[in-house]
Amino acid sequence: MSYLLDIGSAFSLHSRESGLVFTPGLSSSAAVIPVCRPENLGDSGFCRAHNLKYAYVGGSMANGISSTGLAEALGGAGMLGFYGAAGQPLEEVEKAIDRLQSGKALNYGFNLIHSPSDSELETALADLYLRRGVKLIEASAFINLTLPLVRFRTAGIRRNAAGEIETPNRVIGKVSRTEVATRFFSPPEDKFLKELVSSRDLTPEQAELAAAIPVADDVTAEADSGGHTDNRPLVNLLPTMIALRDRIQAARAYPSGLRVGAGGGIATPEAAAAAFMMGAAYIVTGSVNQACVESGTSDIVRKLLAGAEQADVAMAAAADMFEMGVKVQILKRGTMFAMRSNKLYEYYRAYNSFEELPGETRAALERDYFRASFEEIWRGTREYFMRKDPAKAGRADKDPKFKMALVFRWYLSQSSRWPLAGDESRKLDYQIWCGPAMGAFNEWVKGSFLEQPEARDAVTVAHNLLAGAAALTRLHALRCQGVSADSRLARQEPQTREQLSRFFR
Repeated sequence: MSYLLDIGSAFSLHSRESGLVFTPGLSSSAAVIPVCRPENLGDSGFCRAHNLKYAYVGGSMANGISSTGLAEALGGAGMLGFYGAAGQPLEEVEKAIDRLQSGKALNYGFNLIHSPSDSELETALADLYLRRGVKLIEASAFINLTLPLVRFRTAGIRRNAAGEIETPNRVIGKVSRTEVATRFFSPPEDKFLKELVSSRDLTPEQAELAAAIPVADDVTAEADSGGHTDNRPLVNLLPTMIALRDRIQAARAYPSGLRVGAGGGIATPEAAAAAFMMGAAYIVTGSVNQACVESGTSDIVRKLLAGAEQADVAMAAAADMFEMGVKVQILKRGTMFAMRSNKLYEYYRAYNSFEELPGETRAALERDYFRASFEEIWRGTREYFMRKDPAKAGRADKDPKFKMALVFRWYLSQSSRWPLAGDESRKLDYQIWCGPAMGAFNEWVKGSFLEQPEARDAVTVAHNLLAGAAALTRLHALRCQGVSADSRLARQEPQTREQLSRFFR
């Protein structure tokens, strides 16, 4: 009974058949196993809106870890992949736009990450997307929405011949808090629309149309994930977001409706099936894609990820919101980054300058963390900010605590780049964004061909998650009809793309 008697065929089942047993006392002696193909999972409206065959999204991992190759692979297979633009220089993002716009991927998007410490970068990235005709972004790490995000969403808004509001640009928000989801599901704030009219980015008529649409038709409920996360359990977060969606849709009556997807913790067929059964319009994968051959990281990182277990993750200080105490979830196995980054935040909170630190602590930081003197790192950091943001360099010259924060942020930033380069001399400092889903995936594929990192490609992983979720959905339908199944039927063994080809044509 491979994949529950072929997930693409519907039939009736009578009495006993291949490990399926009817519960005694039922009035009927037959059950129906409905068709459930991978393309049946999720919300068909989401697939139509984004020109997809499957409600499956590869989320954006920063520094190009979600690479153009990853976006091309998923987009070419009827799914959606995002390029991880966060942390990348604008020229690298533009190169990625060149490649994806000239390639064969029909469906792709780019990331726009909220940058409270560098609002000019957020503005420049949104400007680049508008100038180059990027039509879809994944907006992540937003607490409050911003003018660049609203400008992207509302650019080119108009009424079509049928009188319907058309928005050329789409946003998928990624959130873990209901108050942020509410902002994405609501029309842009009036202050932003007024400012866009004042700057002539919108006409008054366009602003009136923009006041009737949500900032995002789609919002991903981001549960316990790698990188920025609130560590929320998906089983609690997703129903809450769906209930919020329903309340807002009832109040606003948007013609196209609103959709909620699920991300964070999805790395096995069981997790994918559960998300869809709870009502997710689509699923988003992240950590498992980083371990695939198309990701923009190094082979040494892929090997580290392939050896991770569910408990091998920790929360560590974030580079982009360091002074705010924001943390990211990372792989702790094989590195010392979690401990070292959190120590830096403790020092920042406790001392007003690097010179105030105890002598032994200063020496340890320069020897083990910086591998250079504090002043050497500061000179390079200051030169960087003099080019990029002279105001910050000037502030640091007058504020020794801020100067210390910028040097600490240098270490945190570089620690996410050393693993991409495969710099083995810095292995103990690797910052590898990773959630417990990675460990769950490794446990599922143990003993199969997918145990080896070189055998992991993003489409094969996606096919296994979707086909397995479809089979488990059929099994659930049997259980709902009073059929108890041999537990072995619930085990979805990884299969090659060729073995699954009958389900993915």
